[in-house]
Amino acid sequence: MKRFIWPLAVLVVLLVTNVIHTHTFFNVELRGGHLYGSLIDILRSSAPLALVALGMTLVIATGGIDLSVGAVVAIAGAIACLRISDLGDQGSVAGVLGAVGIAIALALVLGVWNGFLVATVGIQPIIATLILMVAGRGLAQLITDGQIITVNSGPYKMIGAGYWLALPLCVLIAAAVIALAAVLVRRSALGMLLEAVGGNAEASRLAGIKSRWLILGVYVFAAVCAAVAGLMISSNVSSADGNNAGLLIELDAILAVVIGGTSLSGGRFSIAGTVLGAVIIKTLDITIYTIGVPPEVTLLFKAIVVIVLCLAQSPKFRTVFKAGSRRRRSVPVAARADEKVQVRA
Repeated sequence: MKRFIWPLAVLVVLLVTNVIHTHTFFNVELRGGHLYGSLIDILRSSAPLALVALGMTLVIATGGIDLSVGAVVAIAGAIACLRISDLGDQGSVAGVLGAVGIAIALALVLGVWNGFLVATVGIQPIIATLILMVAGRGLAQLITDGQIITVNSGPYKMIGAGYWLALPLCVLIAAAVIALAAVLVRRSALGMLLEAVGGNAEASRLAGIKSRWLILGVYVFAAVCAAVAGLMISSNVSSADGNNAGLLIELDAILAVVIGGTSLSGGRFSIAGTVLGAVIIKTLDITIYTIGVPPEVTLLFKAIVVIVLCLAQSPKFRTVFKAGSRRRRSVPVAARADEKVQVRA
């Protein structure tokens, strides 16, 4: 819990800043059996990012990185919308489920490809996933033929914009996937094995751990999480844009993982911290619009906040900062002592 103190403090500061500018920020209303409000909007927008960051967390835990998740987001949304647009009845639940199944199946194949390049061929993760990052974005544009595919499907709209039990369905889906992943990695030996592979791959291999299958598995899981996020994003706007969907989401996902306390060198990881990081990033996005930060400095403002948070989380930086503060406070004392010596002389 101690490692979450600074991220929680930053989240509280962001929320208080929003309340100062919008006094009704914390208001949540129940209308037509659905909950509405700024806090609900934060949860809704955090759901896709939390899923992508979840997959990224397990990949990073093994000492890898996945830069292709944004492309997988675009591909999943594109293939699903293309399939739905070809349906005679876009309101068909069976047809929509078939389109969703095709998107997830394609994501599985892409995840296996990444895992194969990293675990079997031995290509560095950043290079292996960079290949799909570039090629995948091109594949998404080929699927959409360079156009924005628009659909009019109620069942598909439910994934990203629907409600169930008064809450956004996308939030419930993300919560279910996150809870399942947490149970698998923390209530079994899987989490320990992932940390062992990320901490020292060679030692884990000598200990009998089948690291290749674990690495392959986490890349597949990351791709599936990205595909579900892509379905949420495209269904929320009832369209697929192969060029812009999921653009730079891989960077936000990595930021969420880092903010949550997961080591980029592999080994130690935190799913709860990653979810908290995703919520902080989306709260920051909303805060930027709320306080009226000019669009031309939005990215710079966001980067400064993230840098401050990361520095505050760094034990080494805090130690150096405290040492510098003590040194500055001790200088006047030493100076006064010198003055007294001179007076006596």
